[in-house]
Amino acid sequence: MARQHLPLTLARRPHDYTRSYVRYSPDLADKHRHGLRDAHAKSHGVLAGELRVRSGLSAPLAQGLFAEPATYSVIVRFSSAPGDLRSDQVPVQRGIAIKVIGAPGPRALDDGHTTQDFLLVNRPTLPFGNIAEYAKLQDLLEKQPSQSDQQLQLTGAAARVAAKALTRVGRPLPPAVETLAAANHHSLGWTFHSMAELRYGDHVAKISAAPRSANVRALTGSQVDKKAGESALRDLVADFFAHDSADDIRAQLGTDLERMPVEDASVLWPEELSPHETVAVMHLPPQDAYSDARCRHVDDVLSFSPWHALQAHRPLGSIMRSHRAAYPASSDFRHRFNGIQPQEPSNIKELPA
Repeated sequence: MARQHLPLTLARRPHDYTRSYVRYSPDLADKHRHGLRDAHAKSHGVLAGELRVRSGLSAPLAQGLFAEPATYSVIVRFSSAPGDLRSDQVPVQRGIAIKVIGAPGPRALDDGHTTQDFLLVNRPTLPFGNIAEYAKLQDLLEKQPSQSDQQLQLTGAAARVAAKALTRVGRPLPPAVETLAAANHHSLGWTFHSMAELRYGDHVAKISAAPRSANVRALTGSQVDKKAGESALRDLVADFFAHDSADDIRAQLGTDLERMPVEDASVLWPEELSPHETVAVMHLPPQDAYSDARCRHVDDVLSFSPWHALQAHRPLGSIMRSHRAAYPASSDFRHRFNGIQPQEPSNIKELPA
């Protein structure tokens, strides 16, 4: 029997957590004398590449951006999760933001753009899985700017010890422990996940980016050298792109509303119900992954948001609905503080070399 894919659910009105997302941005801007993103402030590499949509996809997978075989230009930014500039020796969540240029079709918001952003992190679920729990994560993150890198490293080490002990006895990890017990591995070896759900044409899905080529897969689980310095990840990404890389872009379609809920991003969708299936390949050729001009442009001029999206890939769930207001508020503050006019690209040639 063919799998039944989840229909779209009606969106409930989100709580307004915009203030909690950005209320510490002025303090960080004053600290660095520069406006930063309130999440994923530190980049480790900025790349230009192509997203190649596969041909012959099944009807449920051939939706939205992936409806027809096509090749799109992309801008890709590797980053660390905190809204502060921390040493790469501090184990935290890592992320990848993919901006697809020239995405055709009606928009989730009437913003006049033609980009589709996918914001992914190196874990499949969000421990604080709904908007009420997510407020607790914001409280946790807002305490971090007052802590030193050494304090955060000690906190992370304690969280990893606690996580191993709890796992050994079969007990679930508290969300705070799960968040803080990050491993410090090479950025390129991770599989990155949307965590939350998004519309996938007539269906619901989660998106992920997984290493494809052998030279990238070989980096999975590779520890960051403790002697490599505060910008170790930047150096690793820049050094790697003397070669090239390819990542599978995958979709996991929802098939069971009870076991694959839309409103709770802490629930891992079982692969026995619906596997991750490749819908496109992202090719990143050799290039200077950390040129000054390119990083200034992407870090200061561009914004990435799950709401830079086609209607066919509209974000779903209470957390994503709260981001609809929070991301523009953060971007507006950052651009105003830095005196920079925001731009959204319509051509890959706008990205500096």
